[in-house]
Amino acid sequence: MNDVARLDDSSIPPWLRTATRTGGPDADDTLATSRALRRAMSITGKPRQAAVLVLFGGSPDADESMPGGVPADADVLLTQRASTMRQHRGQIAFPGGAEDPGDDGPVGTALREAAEETGLDPSGVEPFALLPKLFVPPSKFDVTPVLGYWRAPSPVRVVDQGETERVVRVPLAELLDPAHRFMVRGSLGYQSPAFQVDGMLVWGLTGGILAGIIKSAGWERNWDRGDVRDLESSLAAVGMTL
Repeated sequence: MNDVARLDDSSIPPWLRTATRTGGPDADDTLATSRALRRAMSITGKPRQAAVLVLFGGSPDADESMPGGVPADADVLLTQRASTMRQHRGQIAFPGGAEDPGDDGPVGTALREAAEETGLDPSGVEPFALLPKLFVPPSKFDVTPVLGYWRAPSPVRVVDQGETERVVRVPLAELLDPAHRFMVRGSLGYQSPAFQVDGMLVWGLTGGILAGIIKSAGWERNWDRGDVRDLESSLAAVGMTL
């Protein structure tokens, strides 16, 4: 994450500000793969721009007894895409989508899409950093992750069932639990950090971004990186499919 673009983070809780401190191996691997894919796909046309909102909530006060000071009530907002969608159906994702002409850059895109997908009030969100763009081959999107702090949380829900099946605030304590972490390997050999929480398998781009942030922020607890599981079997275990 060496080319993170930091916005005004002066009012962001210290435990969250460290999320942009350095890149971890998961973040570096995800970024390197993304850049290689972008180069390979560039011959077919210019990528479309998109953004996702990586939105963290929780107390502004650090818990000094926990790695990185992450408080007990910290969480992150995730969605599950509708199983009827053509691409990435049923996958766990951050709220977000394609850039519209009227958007004010990636921050505008991320906030607009999050409001449309989850019903959140953007005025309660404080964006504080832009992570490097990540290329997604199936959709040919260049995705900018926008980090935000949920200063004033608002109710969230599924707004359009044609796009989203579920909206959930996942406690970071569950994501950080070593028992919920492992690697998944797809049929073509692709490996991804994965989290099994609340009946969901978080993997792929979303899993890589989360793993990188967790490492960067110093929140990580020792987990078994040698635990590599078959992707399709792992999805089936939580009632999901590719």
